[in-house]
Amino acid sequence: MTKRLLNANVSDIVNFSNEELKQSIKANEGRTVLSENVVIHEPLIPNITNSEVAKSFGADLILLNAFDVFNPIVLGMYDYSTMDKAVPNDNVVTDLKKYTGRPIGLNLEPVDLEAEMAEEKLEIAEGRKATKETLEKANKLGFDFVCLTGNPGTGVTNSQIIKAIKIAKANFNGLIIAGKMHGAGVSEKVVDLDSISKFIEAGADIIMVPAVGTVWGVGEEEVREAVRLAHQKNALVMSAIGTSQEGSDEETIRDIAIRNKILGVDIQHIGDAGYAGVAPVENIFALSKAIRGRRHTISMISRSILR
Repeated sequence: MTKRLLNANVSDIVNFSNEELKQSIKANEGRTVLSENVVIHEPLIPNITNSEVAKSFGADLILLNAFDVFNPIVLGMYDYSTMDKAVPNDNVVTDLKKYTGRPIGLNLEPVDLEAEMAEEKLEIAEGRKATKETLEKANKLGFDFVCLTGNPGTGVTNSQIIKAIKIAKANFNGLIIAGKMHGAGVSEKVVDLDSISKFIEAGADIIMVPAVGTVWGVGEEEVREAVRLAHQKNALVMSAIGTSQEGSDEETIRDIAIRNKILGVDIQHIGDAGYAGVAPVENIFALSKAIRGRRHTISMISRSILR
């Protein structure tokens, strides 16, 4: 029987299959924290990765943002903390997993070249786009999951996410998260039940939706219906704080956390718009305490990676 993530040691986690990791998150009953970290900014603390910092304040899962699979760099991982001194290293993901003891994922972006943009389009490196080649490389680098979504202004659409899920299913061995935390610069509905159903049919394990209170016009009913639909189809749901509100005050974070736990989300994501590409550490801590209390938070941050 798979241990819930709340009770799992690193020695358990490293041996989880995809289904066991998914089941361990499900068994947490809405008490799983994911921290998104930008890897190309000078880290919060020199020569320590933002991921190590996030883990120490309560993150169960780590999601790397702006990571280029063809130029694999995580600042703070080795003896450099600035891009002008960084050297790509194909071992960086496996080393980061050893340092944090956490499952590590990355954002890959299903950019739609024909997207109807609501703002100026941002061009990104090929190594950040969701393609057959990037997903194959993500496998080789050792990622545990991918998140198929869009950063602001990148032109990611729901239709392109569906195509990317199918490519990921055929070329990537880990869990697949798919959906939007905001519009990604595109004029379309962010939470769309028809698209969510198609995401799951295409092979998504976890559906991402904006956390209630983060995206203009997305309310409790939209998120509740998305959760009901996903759970009926054996998928999990991750709510995302991806609108820079991760950099707000602790009271705001606690309010968002409780509202979304009530709606039944399985994972609560906190974004990277704080200091140096990671949410303010007190907000990661506040999110953790809000959805699982001090006991489980202390257990998580204190548990040795050698167990």
